[in-house]
Amino acid sequence: MSVWDDLVGQGPVVEQLSSAAEGTSGLAHAWLFTGPPGAGRSAAARAFAAALQCAETPRGCGHCASCHQILQGTHADVEVIRPQGLSYGVKEARALVLRAASAPTGGRWQIVLFEDADRATEGAANALLKAIEEPPARTVWLLCTPSPDDLLVTIRSRCRLVTLRTPPIDAVAEVLALRDGVDRETADVVARAAQGHISRARRLATDAQARRRRAEVLAVPRRLTAVSPAVAAAESLVAAAKAEAKAQTEELNEAETSALRQALGESAKGRMPRGTAGALKELEARQKSRATRLERDSLDRTLLDLASYYRDVLTLQLGAGTELVNVDLGPELRTAAQNGRPEDTLRRLDAIMACRERLAANVNPLLAVESLTLALRTG
Repeated sequence: MSVWDDLVGQGPVVEQLSSAAEGTSGLAHAWLFTGPPGAGRSAAARAFAAALQCAETPRGCGHCASCHQILQGTHADVEVIRPQGLSYGVKEARALVLRAASAPTGGRWQIVLFEDADRATEGAANALLKAIEEPPARTVWLLCTPSPDDLLVTIRSRCRLVTLRTPPIDAVAEVLALRDGVDRETADVVARAAQGHISRARRLATDAQARRRRAEVLAVPRRLTAVSPAVAAAESLVAAAKAEAKAQTEELNEAETSALRQALGESAKGRMPRGTAGALKELEARQKSRATRLERDSLDRTLLDLASYYRDVLTLQLGAGTELVNVDLGPELRTAAQNGRPEDTLRRLDAIMACRERLAANVNPLLAVESLTLALRTG
């Protein structure tokens, strides 16, 4: 066992980081972890933090108290930032910079692990830049983004770059079979369906509802027989995304609201002291932003699943010879490939990517997805 066990198919990255942890005297004070979704950016940063703080070995033993606390997210000297909403504001960034400047209480380093650092607003990024330019001697910043271009050039130029790749399908399937007890055939199918996204593959393997939702998404091309079914398909996709986001946030929202009301001095009759309405409204705004982000993330996964369908069709049309993502839909995909043209399939893929860009630009989800399904119908 070691702190690197959760990194799948990332041998060069493990060697880079473990070697850096061994030579901590010249350790870079800022690191940028990049790679596609599911590659394990956060897992790599967390493992590196554990190796830096490990009490047993510079490469991270994985079993000492320090390693265990970091991997569980409870270490006092490792601050993990996970933006809950659509963005991370300047007020939050300034508070983070102040916390990062404090001396470690027990470990060797004060470490800030910032997941989804690309969600930082311009003002927040500028606040972080100043801290990264002039860091305290024992502070290490670990930033995670899909691409280096997602951060200000002035920030990324001051970071040591760590580039992760999409894990090989076989490696993901092996992890599911060995660690999660998934039968090998199912592991192979879900690893291919998730296209190397480890957590997505694990969810598909263990959650029947997730598999059902994906099957419904892949059935959309069959439903696009006219304008009315296309519009209905868009409505169902957006409704499913909203329902998924609601399911993820409802219980959490209730717990957060209850905890805050108690902390603010709620009476036995449920009355709140004067001056507390602002704090409750701020929490409500954060929860709403989180729900919007989760809905958008769910829709993006839907679009990627749709893209995998048309990617398979195009692969067959061009005779590329590569393996299909959706192997269980082989006969349907071959029929679609025979009945269509590669240029039409390419236009459909372009429409999916354009829809993703519109959603990222905060276009109304229903309008964006309706436009997409109509474009998929006509090709």
